[in-house]
Amino acid sequence: MDDKDATWDTGSHEGFYAYYEQQSLSPATFERFKATRDTLLRLKARQHDTAPMDILDIGCGAGTQGGLWSEAGHRYVGIDINEPLITLARNRATEHGLALRYEVGSATELPFPDASFDVCVMPELLEHVPPWEDCLREAIRCLRPGGLIYISTNNTLCPIQQEFNLPLYSWYPKALKRHFEHRAVSDWPELVNYAKYPAVNWFSFYSLRKYLRERGFDAFDRFDLIDDDEKSGVQKLVLTAIKTLPPLRLLAHMATSYTVLVAQKQLSA
Repeated sequence: MDDKDATWDTGSHEGFYAYYEQQSLSPATFERFKATRDTLLRLKARQHDTAPMDILDIGCGAGTQGGLWSEAGHRYVGIDINEPLITLARNRATEHGLALRYEVGSATELPFPDASFDVCVMPELLEHVPPWEDCLREAIRCLRPGGLIYISTNNTLCPIQQEFNLPLYSWYPKALKRHFEHRAVSDWPELVNYAKYPAVNWFSFYSLRKYLRERGFDAFDRFDLIDDDEKSGVQKLVLTAIKTLPPLRLLAHMATSYTVLVAQKQLSA
């Protein structure tokens, strides 16, 4: 798809660009994305699938994940609506001699064929796109049977959040959220660190699981994804209790500031 498609505003506020230019290089960002990659590779290994994969990073920003997937031997494509960040990602890939593909485009109209990827990662994306169902529909379309979708997004169950610089924002009533969304794109852009597309959707693992189950996916939350082998005896007991007792799992979700979900497309889907 043409990078200059006039349908989309592909620009970026200088403050937003500067924030993500620095944030994308932070050790915390690398560790977070490395943990995501390793979790997905572990799940694929459980399926006895260790062959090189095609990875699609939807909402890739400055493309930090690209090098991590490439060093593990996989083919990577990143796409984002923000053209300056895509240019930054391309320049960084060139500087490091990495054969990574970055595209400017919309998550609601992915320029890729059906069933062309083994893994789709969607980090901190769904909350920013009003027609979030279109994002998931497109990711599902591009995913091969047996493939994985990784989603991280905000958590409406938890009062702690990083989208708006306001206390307890995820628990605000919808009308009040709409008020601050308007202010974030008009007279108070600092409220959302100059994001052109501030968070307008709020999710829980349970709502996303329901949506994906209805479309032929098996879904797993952050507790299902934890590697038990790396935990102590006490930690294993706590984790087992969370997995076994639904009320305790709900409380654990309420204590985490963002939602994490991995869903596998059923082979017959």
